[in-house]
Amino acid sequence: DEADPDFRPWPGSSHSAYPEAVLVIGGGPAGLAAALYAARAGLAPLVLAPSLGGQLQGKGVDVENYPGLPLVTGPAVVAAMRKQAAHFGAFFEDDVVFRVDASQRPLQIHTNATGIIAAHSIIVATGAESNWLGIPGEWEMRGGGVSSCATCDGFLYAQRDVVVVGGGDAAMEDALVLARTSRSVTVVHRRDKFRASKVLSDRVQNHPAITVRWNATVQEILGQAVVDANDEDDNSNDHDVDLDSIPKQVIGVVLADTVTGEESKLSCHAVFVAIGHTPATAFLQGVVDFDPEHDGYLWTQPHSTQTSVPGIFAAGDVADSVYRQAITSAGSGAAAALDAERYLSEHGLGMEEELLEAELLAELVNDGGMSARESYNAYEDAGGRMQGMKESVAAEL
Repeated sequence: DEADPDFRPWPGSSHSAYPEAVLVIGGGPAGLAAALYAARAGLAPLVLAPSLGGQLQGKGVDVENYPGLPLVTGPAVVAAMRKQAAHFGAFFEDDVVFRVDASQRPLQIHTNATGIIAAHSIIVATGAESNWLGIPGEWEMRGGGVSSCATCDGFLYAQRDVVVVGGGDAAMEDALVLARTSRSVTVVHRRDKFRASKVLSDRVQNHPAITVRWNATVQEILGQAVVDANDEDDNSNDHDVDLDSIPKQVIGVVLADTVTGEESKLSCHAVFVAIGHTPATAFLQGVVDFDPEHDGYLWTQPHSTQTSVPGIFAAGDVADSVYRQAITSAGSGAAAALDAERYLSEHGLGMEEELLEAELLAELVNDGGMSARESYNAYEDAGGRMQGMKESVAAEL
């Protein structure tokens, strides 16, 4: 980013006596869309987020369901969003927020490295991380058959055998989505009954393409190295090949029966983990209200991104327990910026520096003995005429 002419490093709070008008916490689609909208409104937002991280940033395979951006990886999408927001005046700071103090105004944002930053409004867009199994093969094959988003990646495994891990509504929905295109879907659940709603459970159990493995857990995800033919020729005489760097593709899972302990193998081409999400909102405990029906998700007012605290807005997966898509996050980020802009306008906040400059200019004009009629005229200082001036212009002067 630093090499990009559009990128401008944040000068820091020590260089300004005024609070930030809009501070965006999070650098995913929601945060970057909010930054873009706020920047185009002339609010010069500050985006606080780690340079690495986020679900889309970590998606190395192509993003196929974001309109207008076919065959582009997640990091490339994020980079393009950052560049666009920076072009219109957004600032970026690589940092993490660990506490927000809303007991005073302006709001006080406590960060790991930068210190305390004051802001009139905050847009929380820290996202929600998928819960993972923490088993061998899971991390190594993300993007190679291991996914937490059937809507995002299911099409990649059309007419193939896939596994869904989980027993809640999310797992049922993923299984039904995958059953439309996959050859077979096996749902692995550790209990003898689903905790999902009866309607979804019945639909899954009655679907001809879906099989349920009750009382089972996934112990390991099996894979094999994917070696391109050209790479194979290049490495044929190389005895120091780094096997860890070779991408792997899922070929199956090891299942364990929770009753007998017996292990078995099941062949598949992809594993979709659907055991819930954890919103990155712990730093707001005791600050704003949370959704009483969905743990960890922020409550917002109906048809708004406004949280229970005036000036704090929520965008993306922190307040969305249903859709959790990049495009819906971006849309809510734009809405949060519009809500924040309206909030600042209604309360007369965020324009202190401009107002002070206007007041100083007015004092200079009114108290400095200089009226509009007596304003400085460079042409008069030049004797009423300048060499090379057109006669028509001279006549006007």
